[in-house]
Amino acid sequence: MEDTPYGDWEKFILKKLKENNIIPKIICDLGSGVGEMCERFAKSNIEVIGIDNSYEMLMKARERAISKQLDILYLQQDMTEFELYGTVDLIYSSCDSLNYILEEKDLLRVFSLVNNYLEAGGLFIFDINTPYKYKEILGKQVFAEQTETEAYIWENFYDEEEAINEFYVSFFIQDKDKKYTKTEEFHYQRVYTIDEILRLLERAGLEIIGVYDNYTNECYNEVTTRATFVAKEKPTPNKKYA
Repeated sequence: MEDTPYGDWEKFILKKLKENNIIPKIICDLGSGVGEMCERFAKSNIEVIGIDNSYEMLMKARERAISKQLDILYLQQDMTEFELYGTVDLIYSSCDSLNYILEEKDLLRVFSLVNNYLEAGGLFIFDINTPYKYKEILGKQVFAEQTETEAYIWENFYDEEEAINEFYVSFFIQDKDKKYTKTEEFHYQRVYTIDEILRLLERAGLEIIGVYDNYTNECYNEVTTRATFVAKEKPTPNKKYA
């Protein structure tokens, strides 16, 4: 994650908030991980809620927030069933977190909950890895990297027919005795087309503002690797919390 352009993502989100005349008081990060994005907004005196299903990630995020004296509320919840105590001005999800939702009905559920918990006119900003990235860049490839104290091997398998990308990662981490410990992770991501996402957003009652190329103001194109969506809460009568 060393080269992840968190700063670019933050600037894009803040720009879209400004364009829509939103001064956020409280925001929510779906798939917050170790809290890098949450911390950036919390430093701007915005109330931040981070939601993740990984206990390990949240423990690390809480440790980081305490060490930096940042007041961030972290909740261990499944994105498909997340609950908030009220509405928020912005919900965002970065770093292809939504690609981990493998069933279309579950992604629709997420979008519906987002619409439910957004303040009137609030924004929903998220990204997904595109079919182009899975097919042309990840494909059936092996990636590896090594530093002085750690290394990883990433084996990727993309099943175009099933629209599922699977990758297996082996980590080798050096401890204080200079011995290496091996850990393994298995990841599965669903490949969604732009049209599929747009259809689900509309079904969830969200108003689509635009689809962009990797957190820029450029429209997505045939070689976009990370499509960035901006949608808006559409007021509905008798809105209730799920």
